Amino acid sequence: MNVFNPADTIQDLQYFGEFGGVNPSISDSSTYTFLSAKTMFDTFEGNADGCYLYSRHSSPMNLYLSKALAAMEGTESANVAASGMGAITSVLMQLCASGDEIVSSRTIYGGTYAFMKNMLPKWGIQTHFVDGTKLDIVEASINSKTKVLYCETVSNPLLEVCDIQAWAELAKKYKLKLVVDNTFSPLSVAPAKLGADVVIHSLTKFINGSSDTVGGVVCASQEFINDLKNVNDGAMMLLGPTMDSLRAASILKNLRTLHIRMKQHSHNAMYLANRFENDGLKVVYPGLKSHPSHTLYAAMINEEYGFGGMMTIDVGTLDKANQLMELMQNQNLGYLAVSLGFYKTLFSAPGTSTSSEIPIEEQIEMGLSDGLIRFSIGLDNNIERTYQMMKTCMTQLNVF
Repeated sequence: MNVFNPADTIQDLQYFGEFGGVNPSISDSSTYTFLSAKTMFDTFEGNADGCYLYSRHSSPMNLYLSKALAAMEGTESANVAASGMGAITSVLMQLCASGDEIVSSRTIYGGTYAFMKNMLPKWGIQTHFVDGTKLDIVEASINSKTKVLYCETVSNPLLEVCDIQAWAELAKKYKLKLVVDNTFSPLSVAPAKLGADVVIHSLTKFINGSSDTVGGVVCASQEFINDLKNVNDGAMMLLGPTMDSLRAASILKNLRTLHIRMKQHSHNAMYLANRFENDGLKVVYPGLKSHPSHTLYAAMINEEYGFGGMMTIDVGTLDKANQLMELMQNQNLGYLAVSLGFYKTLFSAPGTSTSSEIPIEEQIEMGLSDGLIRFSIGLDNNIERTYQMMKTCMTQLNVF
């Protein structure tokens, strides 16, 4: 049986540098020369394969990385961007026009929420935020103006799981486009294989994995990627969220170890989640049987890569959360920092950081409490040692 394994598709890609290097050569140019004026014209019109016009449109290294990411997600094509938000905003601007509406899961990244809530209405585009785990509510929110369904595979920061296949069936039923942010679950879940039309990643996170660059990608059909890059009305062309070639080369190199890193992130997160739940803490992790969507998520993932590296613990109050994070940082257990996917554990209180764009009353309604700490579990070699050190910090602050 031929089972899709995204790590294998990445491994099977082969690029050579112009001098035979095992890494492709970086074209450090903003513009490219032509041997004839006609070739320049054809390239500008998108009719000259293998030719490059201007790096905002495309560059060799960006295309190498895009091809690898399309292979990873199992889509026809992809296009990288300078940030995850550059990818998200371009997709929504491409798919929607004034008068259109979006139905989105209510628990999403704060920047995405702010763009939908505060920016898109300036262009006459409205968003309905709903409980994405309740399909009847999702469907009831669809109307004749709806153009896009939007969700995250595993939501930021509450770690709710979207039933992508069911959402895709709704999108097909009402002739809509399903856009899925898969940042929390690379390799583990392939949304395009479950029916998503567009898959987005913040490359800044697990895929790059070293917290040294910002990037994003849109994975979709060749037709949609061509639309995004169209010189006349393509959002990624005209809004200009262009990734630098040097950054693309760095991410491409890190992508080659993603399968190894995701296994360790998942292993460590599962270990800590089990131990802390057994200690009586309020832990949320999709790999735990206590998670409301554990069975659903277990059926969606490629089990080789586990349930991911994201976990939350609710310690009751913001004051206690801040004290615990500061103590853990002082004990070299990780960093009090936003973002995720780093080799060290990162932790933050999302209600006052990455989700602060969401009004307090809406945070309360969705279950985002002051004392919630979001953990991006690192690549620690001895996770039992990490657990004991974290437990000591928690005991010191009477978290248990």
